[in-house]
Amino acid sequence: MNSTNETYSRSLQELEEIVSQLEKGNISVDELAEKTKRASELIAFCRNKLRQTQHEVEQTLKDME
Repeated sequence: MNSTNETYSRSLQELEEIVSQLEKGNISVDELAEKTKRASELIAFCRNKLRQTQHEVEQTLKDME
């Protein structure tokens, strides 16, 4: 995943699309491994982005004190 071109919103949207496809059964067996791997990458990216943002907010609040 090229994180310089990724945003949290786009990653979350793509993840939601994959989940929707899985729920509807719109993913073939041939695509399943690829989609699962991509979903795992997206989850990792989103978690990392949330942690980074939390740290930045906490640091900003600390600096304001």
